[in-house]
Formats: sequence, C-alpha cells, structure tokens
Amino acid sequence: MPLYEHVFISRQDLSSAQAEGLVEHFGQVLSDNGGRLVESEYWGLKTMAYKINKNRKGHYAFMKTDSKADAVQEMERLMRLHEDVMRIMTIKVEDHKEGPSVQMQKREDRGERRERRD
Repeated sequence: MPLYEHVFISRQDLSSAQAEGLVEHFGQVLSDNGGRLVESEYWGLKTMAYKINKNRKGHYAFMKTDSKADAVQEMERLMRLHEDVMRIMTIKVEDHKEGPSVQMQKREDRGERRERRD
C-alpha cells in the first residue's frame, strides 16, 4: 500500500490531551477504512506565521500512515469537516524515515548549519 505523511493544525483553545485525541480519532478512521497508522507525533502548541481563523497559535500533529488512497481521502474529508482542525497537509512518500521527525529532534542532533555568505 502507498505510504503517506500527514500534518494537521488544530485550534489553540484545545487542551493537549484533546489535540492528541484527534490523532487517535483520525487513526481509527484510517483503520476502519483498511489503512494503518504507522507512527504519530504530537509537536505541541506552536506560534504560526499568520492568523488562521483568528488563531495565532495551533496544536501541530504529525502522522505516518500506510493506507489506500480511498482511506486517506475519507480521513481528509472528515478532517475538513471537523471544527477543531484548521489546516491539513498530506504528502505521498516512498518510504518512512526511521526515528523522530526533524521537529522532535534536539537542536544538537540536527547537524551543523552552513556558514552564511555575505
């Protein structure tokens, strides 16, 4: 089955437990439609670059899935209808990278930055 990565932003007035509950809810939607939630990460409450629906901050969540396109379409449809979800992004990938995502890695583990050119 195809592999996907999903990131979604939920409203800032939710608690972190409620935001993590959304990940479980949408993972269950996938499994009900023949898909599988491989891994999920809750990135926390982060400040956004611009306001979305009068919100300055949002709860970010990341999911790695292994599912058919029909299951992903159904999950995205339900995400768009859910009043707590503000934005979604789904990307089809060739393989899932092992370990935590870049957002969850410590700054020391990310590697050195290149020097600035003036």
